Amino acid sequence: MLLGHRTWKFENNPVIISKGTVGGPFEANGNIPKDIDILHEDMWLNQDSFEKAQQTMMEEACQFALKNSPIEKEQVSYFISGDLINQITPTSFTAKTIGVPYFGLFSACATAMESLALSAFLINGNGANYILSGASSHNAATEKQFRYPTEYGGQKPPTAQWTVTGAGCALVAKEGNGPIITSATIGKIVDMGMSDPFNMGGAMAPAAVDTITAHLKERNVDPSYYDLIITGDLGHIGREVSLDMLQKNGIPIEEEKYVDCGLTIYREDQPVLAGASGAACSAVVTYGHFLNRMIKGELNRILVVATGALHSPLSVNQKNPIPCIAHAVSIESGSDSL
Repeated sequence: MLLGHRTWKFENNPVIISKGTVGGPFEANGNIPKDIDILHEDMWLNQDSFEKAQQTMMEEACQFALKNSPIEKEQVSYFISGDLINQITPTSFTAKTIGVPYFGLFSACATAMESLALSAFLINGNGANYILSGASSHNAATEKQFRYPTEYGGQKPPTAQWTVTGAGCALVAKEGNGPIITSATIGKIVDMGMSDPFNMGGAMAPAAVDTITAHLKERNVDPSYYDLIITGDLGHIGREVSLDMLQKNGIPIEEEKYVDCGLTIYREDQPVLAGASGAACSAVVTYGHFLNRMIKGELNRILVVATGALHSPLSVNQKNPIPCIAHAVSIESGSDSL
């Protein structure tokens, strides 16, 4: 099961039997609205705070995944999820609503794949039968916490990214029909001394490179094994930096097969500066767009490498550098996996 030092291979084929994705009005006008199950016209979602709106989206994603599955909520073993808000309260309040045993995670924008990796690990080892695995974020709630309230209208540099308003959930099972989770490589902290919270793509790029390099080495596969290698939210800047680093490290990833969720979810003419970010970014794009492509037969093997900047408002104010991480999960459509 353990390959090398940090890669798990899942011999028992944990499977994603259902999923649910939710987006806000900006996402509805984006590049992949048809791949998002529930779209809202208003950022508030009839709530009195943006944090409650985020909680509502996570609840909806879980409920949609359950509704479109062959099981009942009472059969779910665990809910494993997280978000960007202090003490991950939107996720914890969602866990209260869902009413199943709960693991709360924080890996910033890498949370979705951390959750999926742990879900697969538990199911592969017969520690659970069904797990709801997800992540969420809200543009206005995140901006209020990490930068300025949107009402302030503060100008951002071109390196900044737009936090996705949305939620994504995968229902992982011991058996059933759907894409198979074949392996996961757990990231380690990479800190290059960068401290600018408006350039998270550049800060996270080395972490993505570290995890991709480890994954390919420990699984003993070439980049060509995967139809796509998908990063979470590096944006334009982080994608270019990481691609250059990979090529310099002797890892020849074809540029058209190296894609980013943060560059997939929105149209080029939307004002998102360097691209999208947020814990919901990789969750919505992976569980919506890329899994739909797998189900249609357009993709057979993908490696999703969600990236996270593990800073806080306090650490930024204290001038600390931004520690970053990336977790990778391979998802495959058939039984011909290594």
